Amino acid sequence: MTSPGPGLASWENPLQRRPAGGGVRIPADSEILAVHERHAPTPEALDLVYTHCLIVSDIAGLLHASSASEVDIGLVRAGCLLHDVGVYRLYDDAGRLDHARYIRHGLLGHELLRQEGFPEEICRFASRHTGVGITRDDVIRHGLPLPPCDYVAETREETLVMYADKFHSKTTPPTFLTAGAYAATVRRFGEGKVAAFHAMRAMFGEPDLAALASAYGQRIVGD
Repeated sequence: MTSPGPGLASWENPLQRRPAGGGVRIPADSEILAVHERHAPTPEALDLVYTHCLIVSDIAGLLHASSASEVDIGLVRAGCLLHDVGVYRLYDDAGRLDHARYIRHGLLGHELLRQEGFPEEICRFASRHTGVGITRDDVIRHGLPLPPCDYVAETREETLVMYADKFHSKTTPPTFLTAGAYAATVRRFGEGKVAAFHAMRAMFGEPDLAALASAYGQRIVGD
């Protein structure tokens, strides 16, 4: 499994489990890794998905540090590290990923985390990070294989996780994306989606990806 990048340790909360009455119970990193290990169908899937989650966590840390946005950073970290667990449920017995149903990975992740006993505030990071948000209208208009509902970020924490996720892709091989590159990609879904991305960009700024790309040995796809 790829080692964490330089931004990870700098913002890790060593006391992630909050006492009773202190709000949402935030899982420790060891608990989160155990979830990945329980559900990953192959070592290769674990490396791909968990490393991506680590990278998104690093990116969120950079964005938080540069924007000084008021968020619950422990909750953001947990959301980053768990947002893509639903991908594991799209692998078949031969270890092949079902790309045709990939849009369901957020909903599948929400269900997985709920079954694991996580609070709704944690589960929502899985179902509310895809693209720049999937609306009920998107589901109906495009005939998406999802129950008609709004799968959109509503809190600043959910928005930061969604936004950070846009700067890294689990392609083969995995790559980092600049803001311009992602905007060009999402434009095929309409200018409204581009505007939603730029709104998050205005809120959190852009991460400096060079150090992370070097640390993880992955290239940056530019504008």
